Amino acid sequence: MSLAASSFLGSAKSRLLPPSIPLRFFGAAAVFHVALWIILLLGADGVTGFGGGPGPVLAAIHLLTLGVLTMSAMGAAFQLLPVATKQALRATWPARAASWLFIPGTAVLAGGMAHALPLVMSIGGVLVGLGILVYAAVLADNLWRTKGMVVVTGHAWGAVVALLALAGLALALIFDYEHGYLDDPLAIGAAHMILAGYGFMGLLAMGFSHILVPMFALSPVPKTQHGVATLGLSAGGVVLATAATLTGGDRVLFTAAILTGLAGAAGYVWTMADVLRRRMRKRLGTAFILIRVSWSFLPLSIAAGVVLAFGLLPDKAPALFGFAMLFGWLLTFVMGILQRITPFLASMHAAKPNRAPPLVSALTPEQPAKVHAYCHLGALALLLIGIVLDEAWIIRAGALTGLFGAGAFALFFGGVLWRLHNLRKEAAE
Repeated sequence: MSLAASSFLGSAKSRLLPPSIPLRFFGAAAVFHVALWIILLLGADGVTGFGGGPGPVLAAIHLLTLGVLTMSAMGAAFQLLPVATKQALRATWPARAASWLFIPGTAVLAGGMAHALPLVMSIGGVLVGLGILVYAAVLADNLWRTKGMVVVTGHAWGAVVALLALAGLALALIFDYEHGYLDDPLAIGAAHMILAGYGFMGLLAMGFSHILVPMFALSPVPKTQHGVATLGLSAGGVVLATAATLTGGDRVLFTAAILTGLAGAAGYVWTMADVLRRRMRKRLGTAFILIRVSWSFLPLSIAAGVVLAFGLLPDKAPALFGFAMLFGWLLTFVMGILQRITPFLASMHAAKPNRAPPLVSALTPEQPAKVHAYCHLGALALLLIGIVLDEAWIIRAGALTGLFGAGAFALFFGGVLWRLHNLRKEAAE
């Protein structure tokens, strides 16, 4: 256990949740990760020309955004935010209630989307929406009681606002599929995607990066003014892009959004690169290969947004944008973080009374982590080539490679749980 890690959680035992709470979200994310690649494998023919509407591609997108990204964000935020802000949750039952609503709701919603069943989609959407409301309420309560930590709390507040907005748009789209009351559902869908990718998950990932990356790399925390500037630019880009989408694609607004978003992305990537340059830990492992690759995809995703916004490559631009933002930037980042944070939290829960926690390496199955990382990178390469060449068989090969990687990550997660079980058993003897 590093000194940075010890200082982060070592004096915060009272704010550690029962391990079953964060790990249930991470475990569900591992399962939905496998399901994502299976559905994408089955729906590979519709990826390049996807323009919205129910079917396997929409189901795969939501298995990714809800089942993996938001699920992981819930588990991480419920545990890490109280520790970082030094404000314990008032109670643990809301976190459990959120899981009882959100986990089955995601499965129901994705199933309804895959088979184009409006009633099933509505039921799943309501369950997911309720779970999100509980989650947002817990986060808002914690943030409201926090003083200081402007960078982390500012990003988290922005993420909460974006989450509530995108949840409202999502429910409108679900009910519109059956009743058809929206004038421009495509614009609503685009705004929903921007708020989800750059607003909620993007801001949350950036905010937690200011804690997790320095901690895992044994590096000084970035300067507050850099984080505040990045937050302002990134949030401004999200607001401008959402407004441009909802007002009919105003090109002036889109241009302003793209320039502002690129500035925010560049500031964030530069800040994280500077953190790694000043690190004490030289060997960061395969998890940071994924994290570094994800950082490169953030500005690339905005560049793909330029192609989409200005009508270039109309047949491929939506798929390229979705791939770069969702798979390249967010999924790659989250999977890299999960490779580090899961055994880290497990080590804290395996600690014996009045003794330092066991080494994180003792709870880390290295081989499955490596297999997952390299399969994931291979899947990204194949998906990109398949989309550019409009070849479904290459996309299918990418999905199959991603599925092997997801299986390896599931083995990694199971290995962490098994080692945690054995260490806690030894501590009880």
